[in-house]
Amino acid sequence: MGLDFAANPREHRAMSKLADLCAAARPVDILQLFAAEPDRLSRLSLDVAGIHADLSRLALPLPMLDRLLDVAVAADLVGWRERLVAGAIVNPSEARPATHLAERGSGRPEDVSAAAAGADQVAALARAMRASDVADVIHIGIGGSSLGPALLLDALGRDGDGPNVHVVSNIDGEALARTLAACDPARTRLVVVSKTFTTAETMTNADTALAWWAAAGVLDARSQTIAITARPDRAEAWGAGTVLPFAESVGGRYSLWSAVGLPLAIRCGPDALAELRAGAAVMDAHFCQAPFAANLPVLAGLADVWAAHVQGQPTRGVFCYDDRLRLLPSYLQQLEMESNGKSVTRAGEPVPGPTAPITWGGTGTDAQHAVFQLLHQGTVIGPVEFVAVREPGHKLPATHHQQLLANCFAQGAALLKGRSFDAALALSGNDPALARAKTFSGNRPSSTLLLDRLDPHTLGALIALYEHRVFVVAVLLGINPFDQWGVELGKEMANAMLAGDDLGFDPSTADLLARAGI
Repeated sequence: MGLDFAANPREHRAMSKLADLCAAARPVDILQLFAAEPDRLSRLSLDVAGIHADLSRLALPLPMLDRLLDVAVAADLVGWRERLVAGAIVNPSEARPATHLAERGSGRPEDVSAAAAGADQVAALARAMRASDVADVIHIGIGGSSLGPALLLDALGRDGDGPNVHVVSNIDGEALARTLAACDPARTRLVVVSKTFTTAETMTNADTALAWWAAAGVLDARSQTIAITARPDRAEAWGAGTVLPFAESVGGRYSLWSAVGLPLAIRCGPDALAELRAGAAVMDAHFCQAPFAANLPVLAGLADVWAAHVQGQPTRGVFCYDDRLRLLPSYLQQLEMESNGKSVTRAGEPVPGPTAPITWGGTGTDAQHAVFQLLHQGTVIGPVEFVAVREPGHKLPATHHQQLLANCFAQGAALLKGRSFDAALALSGNDPALARAKTFSGNRPSSTLLLDRLDPHTLGALIALYEHRVFVVAVLLGINPFDQWGVELGKEMANAMLAGDDLGFDPSTADLLARAGI
């Protein structure tokens, strides 16, 4: 590739500093940190772009945070951030830059100009569709081509006045069948999204949808199809009537800012997508300009490294106390685990320790009645992130939102405080066995992101925050967050199975293939 990404002495020094930090780590009493660190709350609370972040209840002592800041300097976070924004190669395994920031105005002039031209195309198409008699749009894509659009639609689309947009991703025919059953072929349009325009699930679903139109007597559905792809040549050869391109250097899980965000513009109008990008741009500016010690993505990323890599905590839970954000945990699973779920560095050397934790989560207060038993009293401990919105998105009685926020704040407080055996004993009729069952160890880490309101601007800032903290983690660990080779092997095997090729499968797999008749 003509590029030497072998680990240099500076990166080795960073990993050495991180190893020293791992060796120095000791059990942490979070409540004692508040007592010993009078400025803890002020140092670990920030307000950026309509988001209040409180990281003070994480099990990260301030002296250790200072050492992590030193690791960030040693790892050349400034240099990598500059390379990211400048459109330099930051994805060495594919010899590519990562230009998603250009979609919201930061980057090389030519990348920003191309992104702006693409945004104009999207806006014009959305306006035309909103002014037409189209009632429904079927958006077919998978991975980054579906998770981002689905999140945007679910979070912001309820009050939209444009056509309904249905996102279909799964190759399971049930997903497409339900959507087709809800639509009128004569008033429905198809959007096909695939970066390569070869994704098997997407192209199969698209062909099946076109057959549905043909069976209903709509014979020009293919020529009315909108294709969104980094390979416009393939989309044109396929016969799409309209092709919206985006850059090859925009990764799928970072693509909602591009033409992939068309569903939001269709449902809520082009201004909503523009505001989403504008909110992300505010977070971009903060990430690029704020000192590390007062930089929200940097601090959040350092805290993530501390929990997963230094403390070895294997999970990170994200619980959204706003039903409009119920798809955020699923979106973050791809963003965080596909980006940083790696075992080798940029130079191809083994990473000496854990990288990305397992990201999971749910919606409050539903999750309290399902998984919070484990969070409070289970044996697997990892940081919990609460995401809430100060202003409700509905006009129902205020008690709904007051109870929602009270539960959110109470869960974090309870994870920290716990309940002693003596306190439980007093509540258990002095029955020691029952008291032990009612004892909470406490000292369980959590953080809170409190949004002023949920609108396109703030949601854009929130998503950009998560993108940048993923990048910070990758730089500190020396890994490449912009490739995803781990998704390939299973797809290769599935294609071999469908082709009847014998790859010498293990006995269990061979038996399953026989039972399923494949």
